[in-house]
Amino acid sequence: MPKPPPRLEKHRTALVVVDVQETFRPLIHEMGLVLANCSRLIRFCDQLDVPVLVTEHYPRGLGGTVEELAALPRRYEPIEKISFSCAADHNFNSRLKSLHRDQIVLCGIEAHVCVYQTARDLLEAGYQVAVTADAVSSRQVSNRNLGLAYLRDIGAQVMTAEMVMFEILKAARTEDFQAVAAILKENPLPGAPATAAARETIRR
Repeated sequence: MPKPPPRLEKHRTALVVVDVQETFRPLIHEMGLVLANCSRLIRFCDQLDVPVLVTEHYPRGLGGTVEELAALPRRYEPIEKISFSCAADHNFNSRLKSLHRDQIVLCGIEAHVCVYQTARDLLEAGYQVAVTADAVSSRQVSNRNLGLAYLRDIGAQVMTAEMVMFEILKAARTEDFQAVAAILKENPLPGAPATAAARETIRR
């Protein structure tokens, strides 16, 4: 059995939010779930001072970042790109290298195009890459599922948003845990209350 990759560490991690743009809203499978979990990840990282990079693919044609993310309290200047892979863009690479982080968490769209190609290039560059399965999607479910399966095959960690958050936290009843407890309690299904299991986890 292969040795598992190192655990995600707060001081080594950066979040990359890939192309969550307005034009895609009516087209993407389970877009509401993607938006909710992208928002949770961004706000989680904000609270723990984990750096966040946001990209937009050809925004003149595809529109800007959706309002739900663009209006979050901490604003991020999007990195505009025309390459499908974020890591094929010089500006993105410069910004990423300046962070001095080697564990990259990816969320956004589309899973089988920009997310996949970004993950592949980052893996080839020596980064540890985690893709959040419930914060990425595609227009077609089959493309999403095959994209995630192939990402796992080539060495990316396919996790959920909560797997990422709890792995970074490591323990309850810490200052970091208390800072993000409200985010952890959220049910990412739009309009749904926190689940009983989630509430019990946060009380521990």
